[in-house]
Amino acid sequence: MKQPNLIFIITDNQSPWTLGCYGNRDILTPNIDALAAGGMRLENTFCVNPVCSPNRATCLTGLMPNQHGVHRWLGVEQPSAQMGEHAYCTIEEFATLPQILSDAGYHCGHSGKWHLGDSLNPQLGFEYWYAMTQGHTANFYDMEVVWNGEVVKEPKHFVEATADHAVEFLGQQSPDEPFFLHVGFNGPYCVDGELLSGHRNRHAEYYADKELACFPRTEPDPTQKTFNKAFGNPVARASYACAVSGVDDAVGAILDQLDAMGLAEDTVVVFTADHGACAGHNGYWGMGEHARPFNVAQTTMRVPMIVRHPAGVPAGQAMEPMTNHADFFPSVLDHLGMADRLPADLPLAGRDYAPALAGEACDLGEEIIFSEYETTRLVTTPTWKLIRRHGFGRDQLFNLAADPEETINLLGTPDAAAIEAELSAKLDAFFSRYCDPQYDTWAGGRSKGGESITSSADLW
Repeated sequence: MKQPNLIFIITDNQSPWTLGCYGNRDILTPNIDALAAGGMRLENTFCVNPVCSPNRATCLTGLMPNQHGVHRWLGVEQPSAQMGEHAYCTIEEFATLPQILSDAGYHCGHSGKWHLGDSLNPQLGFEYWYAMTQGHTANFYDMEVVWNGEVVKEPKHFVEATADHAVEFLGQQSPDEPFFLHVGFNGPYCVDGELLSGHRNRHAEYYADKELACFPRTEPDPTQKTFNKAFGNPVARASYACAVSGVDDAVGAILDQLDAMGLAEDTVVVFTADHGACAGHNGYWGMGEHARPFNVAQTTMRVPMIVRHPAGVPAGQAMEPMTNHADFFPSVLDHLGMADRLPADLPLAGRDYAPALAGEACDLGEEIIFSEYETTRLVTTPTWKLIRRHGFGRDQLFNLAADPEETINLLGTPDAAAIEAELSAKLDAFFSRYCDPQYDTWAGGRSKGGESITSSADLW
């Protein structure tokens, strides 16, 4: 019997608040909303790190950053992991989703942002390879990309070009053989060079005069270090809304191709983001790196997660319990009937929610999420959030139920002493179990892909 196909779509810098299916009434996202209506919307999914490369690595390996070693986004400094003589794939030594599926007979294709190293060469079992050379988006047009083994300029808007290549890959597939398509959109982004000048896609005219009340009207937090001019700026609001709707168009193009080929019924389509993005929320704009100490607000850490599979996931469902990107890897392999291929050489922190996708009872245990960014570690429950900043900023404890904006630090107060001790113990126990000593940033461990931001004095 043929295995289900898999399309994994991961966007760049996008929180659930941007999508109609999560309650947004200002930004047009009809295709993603329809995707959610046809499957399951996970209401409380979190990233494991507030910048891009680490989460992309976690989705494909099931490992935490302190296990796979990608603690930060991969930059262009030399020696670079991304391009050049020192380039290497940062997760090549691990069992990865594309390699597992390739070994199982899947045809694997990648289109768009990769940002995990050695962009010039097809990685991890991918046969089709259209990739950004780097990770940052200064401009959505004329980007340097890898196609047919060469670096070329892409004149088209890169989100649209990514969808074009995804559609091209799909058109090459046989209905009798399974495929895995990895789509990495570099939008909506919200920290690109067009943010203050105006995003250029077909939605620009529509949003030009819209109030866009979904964007908080706040002043920058004192710790915000970049993009301060975006606060209260109608051009910035319209630019980000344009970019979100542009991503929705691209998702629609992929779904239309599936429908045209008659493959929608037995194709698992997953939509998520590498991490969330603030656009005035909590006094921040952007993601983790744009504040000192790092921005790990809930809006930054929470991501959309939608799974549609008409043959295997009941339509119109919502899943409430907290999950994170580490949970995706074991869950999707189990849903594909391949749980026996999960690696056994390293402990996986992720929990398997595949039964819930099928509409069955699923006990994930305690609702608790662990995340990290270089020397910052945090633990979050539905009510509480503890942030430990190892030598880089002050520790914080927030009661999320009473203080969702995270404005009152309860650390050290008598009333919160018991919960602080409890969460501290759980944080230490988790990282004690899920840490490779060579990547343990609290014990001087190294990070793949570049110098630690916390040691870069020029960023202060």
